[in-house]
Amino acid sequence: MPVFEFRGFDGVGKAVKGVRDADSAKGLRSVLKREGILATDVKESGKSEGNVKTGVLGKEVQFTFLQRVSADDLGIATRQLATLLQAGVPMVDSLNALIDQTEAPALKRILSAVRSDVNEGVSLADAFAKHKPFDHIYVNMVRAGETSGTLDVVLERLADFKEGQARIQGEILSALMYPMVMVLVGVVNVGILFTVVVPRITRIFENSKVALPWKTRILILLSSTVRDYWWALLILAVGVAFLVRRWLKSPEGRATWDRWRLQLPVAGSLIRMIAVARFTRTLGTLLASGVSLLTALDIVKNVVNNSVLFKIIESVRDAVREGEEIAPPLKRSGQFPPMVTHMVAIGEKSGQLERMLERVAVAYEQRVDARMKGLMSLLSPALILGMAGAVGFVVFAILEPILGMNNLVK
Repeated sequence: MPVFEFRGFDGVGKAVKGVRDADSAKGLRSVLKREGILATDVKESGKSEGNVKTGVLGKEVQFTFLQRVSADDLGIATRQLATLLQAGVPMVDSLNALIDQTEAPALKRILSAVRSDVNEGVSLADAFAKHKPFDHIYVNMVRAGETSGTLDVVLERLADFKEGQARIQGEILSALMYPMVMVLVGVVNVGILFTVVVPRITRIFENSKVALPWKTRILILLSSTVRDYWWALLILAVGVAFLVRRWLKSPEGRATWDRWRLQLPVAGSLIRMIAVARFTRTLGTLLASGVSLLTALDIVKNVVNNSVLFKIIESVRDAVREGEEIAPPLKRSGQFPPMVTHMVAIGEKSGQLERMLERVAVAYEQRVDARMKGLMSLLSPALILGMAGAVGFVVFAILEPILGMNNLVK
């Protein structure tokens, strides 16, 4: 969106100036007029509020990798907006204050565009819907809050929801960081052994008459293959990755992959726990914010990140549309644990479905956290043993023929 510099006078005749983004100079004049400012000069500025650069042809080139808004930043901004509205600050003034407080350039640019839309009479939900960081969950909760007149309360719930997402993502990332570093170090070490150490040792073996053991022959074959045909291995890896990705994008491939993931011995139960936690947390938050059950089910099917569970939630939505309750179709699917379906049934009968869903979400989030910590505590020793085994194989494959040569000399 273009950025304009403006000069003018406010309602008491005081000179004012500033920088705003708007669709056009005329649009900015209209916005300023509604704010009580008479603009005498409006011109497009070379400044930018986002990560936008001007190309050689004069067109704006946006670096999308710099445009992302983290769940943490979004949660903080949502809570700040809720606090401002609870204090009785008007919407436009709240957005102005929020833009001033926001440090993330991408989020600041998006909020500026939202403010411009709200100034022109667009609802906050519709203004949010134009921008990627605000997903269907966010937009529908804001719309429900605007309709019911409880926008500040809904924004508080949204802030809790987004901050919870950021916390879980952070815990998973921190848990995976150490194993990922270990794998990277192991790959680098093995690569150095294959491309530097083994070729030098191989030249010694070639000049000797010692019969090489099978471990050494395999090591030399692997080393020469990596050294001489690395380009072919790279092409093969890229080709396989492309074919796998294409297969996963097909409906049949995605369904097969998701079904297989749920059947894995250890990881399958963890994947199901994460999906249940997301399902119950999101559905409970939407219902508590005033979103209708059918709309909430339509939204929540997209957060489980599994096509098998996606179809199950679709069937639940269809059953609810025909007058059935949620618990029976969930139970028939066989994919949701008995505790979940039992708690949902109790919530429906007692009229406290949102509260029961929240309890299930808390319980499963705690179980996911405990299971992740347990798996990580087992994964680290397993990776160390794997790396030790790989390096040990290389060392023994090199030392065995060398010791054989020493015995011949003696």
